[in-house]
Amino acid sequence: MLAGALASLHRRDGGRILATLIRKLGSFDLAEEALQDAYAKALQHWPVDGMPANPPAWISVVAWRCGLDRLKHERRAHPDGAALLASLPGPEDATDEAATNGIGDERLRLIFTCCHPALAPAAQVTLALRSLCGLSTREIARALLEPEATTAQRLVRAKAKIAAAAIPYRVPPADLLAERLAAVLAVIYCVFNEGYVASAGEQLLRPDLCAEALRLGRLLTALMPDEAEAQGLLALMLLHESRREARLDAEGQLVPLEEQVRAQWNPELIAEGTGTLALALTRKSPGPYQIQAAIAALHAAAPCAAATDWLQIAALYGALLRHVPTPIVELNAAVALAMSGSLDAGLAWIARIEAGGTLDTYHLLHAARADLNRRAGQLAAARASYERALEHTDNAAERRYLQRRLEETRTAGAARPAR
Repeated sequence: MLAGALASLHRRDGGRILATLIRKLGSFDLAEEALQDAYAKALQHWPVDGMPANPPAWISVVAWRCGLDRLKHERRAHPDGAALLASLPGPEDATDEAATNGIGDERLRLIFTCCHPALAPAAQVTLALRSLCGLSTREIARALLEPEATTAQRLVRAKAKIAAAAIPYRVPPADLLAERLAAVLAVIYCVFNEGYVASAGEQLLRPDLCAEALRLGRLLTALMPDEAEAQGLLALMLLHESRREARLDAEGQLVPLEEQVRAQWNPELIAEGTGTLALALTRKSPGPYQIQAAIAALHAAAPCAAATDWLQIAALYGALLRHVPTPIVELNAAVALAMSGSLDAGLAWIARIEAGGTLDTYHLLHAARADLNRRAGQLAAARASYERALEHTDNAAERRYLQRRLEETRTAGAARPAR
């Protein structure tokens, strides 16, 4: 029970606590180690002393002290250790950074630190997912479709680069914001996506991460009010979030978009999302997040699944491909083509994507092909694809959904008369 409460605290508050520790201690590794020390002390003391009145504050203070203890222990190995200790702020010290850059949010500062142009784009996203989401190296590797060893090496190099280059932990001056915007948007969207469909675990959703990404998106649009893509991303997240209550049934089973009860969609979030998108479009500076938000708005506007304007969605995916020519966007475009009435063409396109090999372990490719084969009545092919999707899915809710679909194809196939 205590371990569960601590895990919940980590999911809810771990990113904020870690961001503060990184700023105060000046090291990603030291901050992560100090936070783990604090969790270990909680498991040791809370069963004896009882839960503190404010567990996140307790963890924050203890982690700070653990970080200092580690520095004191190591300072003899570092000639400048004493000077570093003297320069560190106290655990309750406030900064006046909000007055100098217009915003004083720890996690937004952490994103801008991770997105420094001295770091490669993949390193920026990897470091942010580890720091902001608390994802394991394995989970990040799965999200980025790469070997775990590659992710681990990138994390080590990114942290070393930040330390060696003395990259400051802050939101940069206004004239330097634009050069980091694309990376910051990508990181925030990665945080949202991990909340929207968790890469592993028993639960499909991590609402805490979705809420955090929305909070950061709103902060970013306030910081950069003229940036259409920042508004586009916020609109996209709002429109996706509007469907959250309908994505699981009463038993916690995944409900696909076309089967969702649309009366459960949140009309306030839809209105905010479409309004934010409309404002972005007035900037006349189109980009991929605005296009994806437009696709989500078309889904939101359809009174039922059958009324979805798949032709327009397919056209928008064509535009998105020109901005982001990746296999995953291509997969979505192929599905949209199939749903617009060209099942065979969509399946042929997915076959070409699979032949490229990039998405071999991407479960959604196999799941999409299975769904289209099922719609086309090709049940044997659908079963094979559902089985492939299950091989590469770690999220329990997604596995249950895929298993149910697989059983349906088996039952339907058995019920067909022999020819």
